[in-house]
Amino acid sequence: MHLQTLSSGSEGNATLVRAGEQTLLLDAGLGIRKLSGRFQVAGLGLKTIDHVLVTHGHLDHARSAGSVAKRQSAELHCAERIMLHKSVARAPSKNVLRIGRDVELAHPERRGAPVLLRSVLLPHDCDPTVAFRLEHEDRVAVVLTDMGHPRREVADALSGAHVLVLEFNHDVEGLANGPYPPVLQNRIGGDRGHLSNEQAARMLEWLAGPELHTLVLAHLSKKTNTAERAEETARRTLDRLGLGHVEVHVASQDEVGPNLRV
Repeated sequence: MHLQTLSSGSEGNATLVRAGEQTLLLDAGLGIRKLSGRFQVAGLGLKTIDHVLVTHGHLDHARSAGSVAKRQSAELHCAERIMLHKSVARAPSKNVLRIGRDVELAHPERRGAPVLLRSVLLPHDCDPTVAFRLEHEDRVAVVLTDMGHPRREVADALSGAHVLVLEFNHDVEGLANGPYPPVLQNRIGGDRGHLSNEQAARMLEWLAGPELHTLVLAHLSKKTNTAERAEETARRTLDRLGLGHVEVHVASQDEVGPNLRV
């Protein structure tokens, strides 16, 4: 299994997972033309994506999910509440996410083991919002962003990651002294907003096990955080856990990330 971020941040999110002969797209928050360009950079052709998974209905995650599913003849998986959302309505085939349950994703024309998908409910101001745990041939990738505050039960449900994509959205001081008005600051920093660097570190403490070898810092704010601050916090946490060997990458809003082996 391989994981590759195509875009990460408030302007749009998308992550590619290749598992055997199956290809999954987790979120499609860019416009269809821009996202198609990222597909080309990642070496994807037409009708090579088998499943499109949507974490929640905010446009920076769902914007072109339906269009991608239609062009790629892919199955779209999302919460029932957003089935009629304009961003997913164009998908010819939609499936309701079974939140909190393990389901197998397969394709009739693809060989190999299915992908075991678990979607886990997160506190965020767009109900429902989920994180994804994907397992294929004993390898596990976890993608967790858009979470308002740390919760141990969420970490427990997402355990065992070899590759972890984790939100490091904002720096507390950066948010307080940044350009956002108080109402938006309160939303981002609230219990149903986004994880600060320190909150992400707490989740990392709970999520990081001995099998973790790669950490991707995701959904960084360009206005209230820096890659340096987020990475410093992450590395300090990993060192404290005795996991200083873990590779750390910062996902980009504007560039396709490396194709990481899970």
